Amino acid sequence: MEIVVTGRHTEVPEKFRLHAVDKLAKLDLLAPQAQRIDVEVTHERNPRQAESAERVELTVIDKGPVIRAEASADDRYAALDLALAKLQERLRRSRDRRKDHHSNVTVPPVDVRPAPAEEAAVDVPAPRAPGDVTETMLGDSPVVIREKVHAAKPMTVDDALYEMELVGHDFYLFIDIETAQPSVAYRRRGWSYGVIKLDSPVALPGSQDTSVAVH
Repeated sequence: MEIVVTGRHTEVPEKFRLHAVDKLAKLDLLAPQAQRIDVEVTHERNPRQAESAERVELTVIDKGPVIRAEASADDRYAALDLALAKLQERLRRSRDRRKDHHSNVTVPPVDVRPAPAEEAAVDVPAPRAPGDVTETMLGDSPVVIREKVHAAKPMTVDDALYEMELVGHDFYLFIDIETAQPSVAYRRRGWSYGVIKLDSPVALPGSQDTSVAVH
């Protein structure tokens, strides 16, 4: 298992890098099929956020869903410990769920790019690969927009909520396998969730017609 430690807007000392590798190498029992663990360390320069100036994000990449955890503290070693505790809990949850879903069949990703128009060709940026991340400035303002491409995968709402919990986010984009609609699940209060769907279904693999009825 490869462990990659990188810094975002900060330098990562070799001492911390070795400490992180030693800690994460012990996850073999919880993630035996993990191919790589990415460790991203970010430093917040704003003195008003000194108590959470160090943020550590952990991402486990294996044959199943991506599992992610992050935490912030005034010290990056403490942030690593907090993020690792969250990651271990999500890995246990993923392992237990896999035991209950041995018979599930993996559905191939959906191509959600629109069909080529019959009009004259227009130069458009080439689509980026899943996992690609870009950062751009919003005009002349100091606002930075970070974009990341994710692979579209048909799944049920239940599976989307499950994977949202694994990555620790408050929302999750997916293709509803029952309606073929691009959808987003999001967290509300307590154990309440919401789902927003677009009214333009996409073509699922194996379908004979590009239009799919909405249930």
